[in-house]
Amino acid sequence: MAEAIDDHLVERVRSLSAPVGSVGSIDGDGASAYVAMLLELLEAQVQARHLDFAARWLQQQGEGFYTIGSAGHEANAAVGLLTRVDDPALLHYRSGGFYAARAARNAREHPEAATTPVRDVLLGLSAAADDPISGGRHKVFGHPALHIVPQTSTIASHLPRAVGLAYALDNLGDLPAKRVWPQDAIVVCSLGDASVNHSTAQGAFNAAAYLHHRGLAVPLLLVVEDNGLGISTRTPEGWVVATLGRRAGLEYVAAESPRPDRLLVDVSRAVDLVREQRRPVVLHLSTVRYLGHAGTDVELGYRSAAEIHRDYDRDPLLATATYLVETGVLTPGQVLDRYERARAAVMHEAASVLGTRRLDSRRAVVRPVHDPEPRPAPPRTEVHVEAGEPLTLAQSINTALGHVLEERPHAIVFGEDVAVKGGVYGVTRGLRKRFGGRRVFDALLDEQTILGTALGSALMGVLPIPEIQYLAYLHNAEDQLRGEAASLAFFSDGQYRNPMVVRIAGLAYQQGFGGHFHNDSSLAVLRDVPGLVLCVPSHPADAALLLRECVELAEVEGRVCVVVEPIALYHSRDLHEPGDGLWTAPYDVTGAARGPRAHGDGADLLVVTFGNGVPRSLRAVRAAGVDATVLDLRWLSPLPADELAAYAAGFGAVLVVDETRRSGGVGEGIVATLVDRGYDGRLARVAGADSYVPLGPASRLVLVTEEEIAQAARGLVVV
Repeated sequence: MAEAIDDHLVERVRSLSAPVGSVGSIDGDGASAYVAMLLELLEAQVQARHLDFAARWLQQQGEGFYTIGSAGHEANAAVGLLTRVDDPALLHYRSGGFYAARAARNAREHPEAATTPVRDVLLGLSAAADDPISGGRHKVFGHPALHIVPQTSTIASHLPRAVGLAYALDNLGDLPAKRVWPQDAIVVCSLGDASVNHSTAQGAFNAAAYLHHRGLAVPLLLVVEDNGLGISTRTPEGWVVATLGRRAGLEYVAAESPRPDRLLVDVSRAVDLVREQRRPVVLHLSTVRYLGHAGTDVELGYRSAAEIHRDYDRDPLLATATYLVETGVLTPGQVLDRYERARAAVMHEAASVLGTRRLDSRRAVVRPVHDPEPRPAPPRTEVHVEAGEPLTLAQSINTALGHVLEERPHAIVFGEDVAVKGGVYGVTRGLRKRFGGRRVFDALLDEQTILGTALGSALMGVLPIPEIQYLAYLHNAEDQLRGEAASLAFFSDGQYRNPMVVRIAGLAYQQGFGGHFHNDSSLAVLRDVPGLVLCVPSHPADAALLLRECVELAEVEGRVCVVVEPIALYHSRDLHEPGDGLWTAPYDVTGAARGPRAHGDGADLLVVTFGNGVPRSLRAVRAAGVDATVLDLRWLSPLPADELAAYAAGFGAVLVVDETRRSGGVGEGIVATLVDRGYDGRLARVAGADSYVPLGPASRLVLVTEEEIAQAARGLVVV
């Protein structure tokens, strides 16, 4: 199908006039290198344009599944040319020109690692199993050889990671981890003008400026590709420069013209500022959007035909072609010859991917998430920690963190109040003094930035252990785990991973300190993230085991692990009577970390629970006079289904005690697992109310009480 912008470009180039004599010619020192760059720019832009046409052709054949294109944004090829191949890049979905330019530069500088950019993109468009980056899971711009970290069609969610990576490049680069990028590398991150308004983008802009204000290096090039539209919503004229042009801590460079002589100068200035001054820079790249938002978008529903046609004269390919003709580098015929040769090459390759092999089983699709290939763990120093006196849950976690930091010098601990104060509950107390302010540090009050720092530093080979101060504070940033951390292995076919262990203080039952922000049990959002590992230590004997197992999973399998620590149990010492010390344990990492842990050996009832439910159930069944075993699941995602079913098979009755909410709570998953595995005994569940936790004594009205547990236990064993 012919595209109007295609016809317009061909007609306009054909009408160009070659210069007379030496008018406009390029000469002087460096002329040959400059001409070579101009021709590379043209080739990258043309390649990107024809790939957009091919995407629509593949869709018409029923063989293409993605049509968000780069047409009109090809000025971003200049960024691909003027940054280095080893500058890590996180690109949004209109970065075809950048991808083509970087691939060409890589082939020229590193022929042994040359890629096949046209075929790579076409395989992504057709969801081919041979797509070299996602393996047929999504169309993304990414490739390890090009140092392009794949991003999906997100709204600025990759910006916190970009800030974190830029911070890590200069401030954590000398930790004894495997360095991926050179010391003078910069981070390139592109986004659209509409995404500038998203809170995630605003938080990232603020974080980058904040770090620069503190005198820390943040070598980050933020490329805002401004086409004036967010699908059908217009960006007010002048808004991008108004909101970013005078922002403290961010240098602003405008690239308003697509003419190569101006474009290359503006982009070069922005890149040099970042590389030389190690500071965040906004490159405001003026672009135009052709072919609508995507193949299904009908622009005439919100734009006039005259307006659309006027935009054709803003074509960056036309600007490049005109400049090349005006300076005598190429004739109009030579430009069109290159354009048509690119068309033929792209369409030939497009035809070759028809009928391509695609993922053909559920197991194949989920493999990077659920069956990652183990990798060698980074070197570590073996450290022995004496058992010593019995510890509380908080003390055990503190000791385990110190243990990890000592044996793994590439590990870092950070979050709000974790360093100088030692955490709101003292869990990280003393760690900054022992390991220094570069490895244990306080973050600004923004959960998106905290997780973004973890995401970026993980790419550097650092092991991040961030803390989210309260579970309720995670919810404004949870997409950093769902859409960024856990998805990276999926959309890169396991070639990129996010090894990290996120610690979150959470759950309810705090005495004298209530309210829903500090008593939150919303674990459903974490259990819903594919591939994320979630555990809840309830007893001090388990805390170090579970934390260290998460560290191993992160290091060896690249897992995103979350440890939710029950606040109410941090400083508990006793279980039944004051002074019994049953909720303390010496530090010990020799036990079994996988699977659940059984407390007691009662035969009449199995109580399945976790977190605060463990001590409450132990007290409740004792008060009820029920001979019971209390099974602490410890691992909530994935649930230890085999072990759970095996335990349950030995009991005629099972009581599920779930401190999360009745709807969407963990208990639903436990019951479903038992039913799926054929458990046919008596089964009951007690759970929290579908409510936020109120302040004060009223909290007892919505939380699971020991009286409820006891009553349910008696009801199950009395036949």
